[in-house]
Amino acid sequence: MTDQQAEQTFPITLSVNGVPRTAEVPARRLLSDCLRHDLRMTGTHVGCEHGVCGACTVLVDGAPMRSCLMFAVSAQGSEITTVEGLADGETLHPVQQAFKECHGLQCGFCTPGFLTTISAVLDDNPEPTREEAVEAVSGNLCRCTGYQNIVASVLRAAEITRERSAVAIDEAGR
Repeated sequence: MTDQQAEQTFPITLSVNGVPRTAEVPARRLLSDCLRHDLRMTGTHVGCEHGVCGACTVLVDGAPMRSCLMFAVSAQGSEITTVEGLADGETLHPVQQAFKECHGLQCGFCTPGFLTTISAVLDDNPEPTREEAVEAVSGNLCRCTGYQNIVASVLRAAEITRERSAVAIDEAGR
């Protein structure tokens, strides 16, 4: 390929999991591909490449987004949270802890999309009912589980979040 045939690239700057990152990407590069291939953030999985399965879901400025449907250049200046950014050091995010406790995963391929989606849902609704938990996970596909443990994980994550908040309030009051 000659220089004249080379695809034009554009510089982008993103904050990924709180860390400023830059990349030089073609206009048609998907955010999922930028994260995985350019920035080496391989926790974001790509399943269907049509936005149906939810495995590629990341948080863009706090909102769940199918990264296989978004061009990387359109994320310029955004705060991106991937599954790698959910934990706080060695402390698992409440959703990660709940998936561990409730056996909410089997093969793990869909798990990053579930974790990011559920973390955003719980930010908006910290006390979901069982029906709301079912609705929260309905946009993500899992071939291995029967969703029962995933729904249980949503409810447990809400409990863990409340427990951690109560401890933090108690410790602040001392």
